Amino acid sequence: MPTGKKGTFTGLDMLEKQWPRDMKGARAGLVVHPASVNRSLEHAASILGKSKKFRLTTLFGPQHGIFGQTQDNMVEWEGFRDPTSGLPVYSLYGATRKPRTDMLADIDVLVVDLQDVGSRYYTFIWTLELCMQACKEAGKAVVVLDRPNPINGLTVEGPMLNPEYASFVGLRPLPVRHGMTIGEVGAYLADTFHPGLDYRVIPMPGWKRKIWFDQTGLPWVMPSPNMPTLDTALVYPGMCLFEATNVSEGRGTTRPFEIFGAPFIHAETIVKALREFRLPGVAFRPLSFQPAFQKHAGLLCNGAQIHVTDREKFKPFKTGVAILKAIHNTYPRDFKWKEPPYEYEEINLPIDILAGSDRLRKEIELWKDLDEMEKWWSAEAKTFEKTRKRYLVYK
Repeated sequence: MPTGKKGTFTGLDMLEKQWPRDMKGARAGLVVHPASVNRSLEHAASILGKSKKFRLTTLFGPQHGIFGQTQDNMVEWEGFRDPTSGLPVYSLYGATRKPRTDMLADIDVLVVDLQDVGSRYYTFIWTLELCMQACKEAGKAVVVLDRPNPINGLTVEGPMLNPEYASFVGLRPLPVRHGMTIGEVGAYLADTFHPGLDYRVIPMPGWKRKIWFDQTGLPWVMPSPNMPTLDTALVYPGMCLFEATNVSEGRGTTRPFEIFGAPFIHAETIVKALREFRLPGVAFRPLSFQPAFQKHAGLLCNGAQIHVTDREKFKPFKTGVAILKAIHNTYPRDFKWKEPPYEYEEINLPIDILAGSDRLRKEIELWKDLDEMEKWWSAEAKTFEKTRKRYLVYK
């Protein structure tokens, strides 16, 4: 571990010391986004470009772009030539989401340095999955520079993905809140679905499963434009479900996912309904807002802000489902599920691909009891925890 400083050191911080000896001199591709920085806020592209351990030849960027330039959700971007390094930059959220053979032609190893947020819906782990597929087919290695799970590496919550509902917000079976680092998720994917792939992880000294991002000593850089803070990441496993509805999840405001609302909602009424659930670690405050873009842009929306009062007790997925149920039950004529397409899925409903099956939606429509619903998704999460243990790098 580096001396003189306390806290967590990412895989990027450890790159020069722990780069595999058998890969010295290799041609490297790099998958990055704005949060791919070290403790001093130097970007991975700059660091790898100066390294003597290998030769950086190619850059790749995931959803929202290599510079985070596409603000809204599901906006594609095209590749270009990086003005600083002169290297080609390939888009993995445009004409293709899986690297093509020609994109990998000038590399021996693909280095992935992406800050995940600990939720199955967040697409960067699925960019990793598609990179692993392509690299196995092309005979290339994959090295993940590990980064913290910002919402801790202990807590697992939410239903598993049924493969029949696979999409770019969930390509392989995982619970909604998986409690793993991106390197650990990759190890699970490599062992389960890509045997034979040369997969390596450069781990993080100083990271423990129980800690949150604000306890690492690392700088928070937005991994995507609508993930401005750790607070956003904490509520995201539940509030991303609202992308599949006609209720605003706060996109187009300064508090995406922490607030919700719609023109048909009465703020005090919905807050009263939510308090009846007695959800742990959270309070709701009536709120009105006007989104600048996305759903209900320019219209007055009424709803609430989520205030997490105890993040150790807070259950983001259960809270998100409770809000869905409260709005569905209070405004049955106004509340609507969105129709496809969503994240390249043309058939299944967006809510079903986010939830991982149609069970959650159907039980909300049947007004099932929230605590009874929690029993089945908790059982699914517990089953996955047994599998997960095999891939945990940090004990």
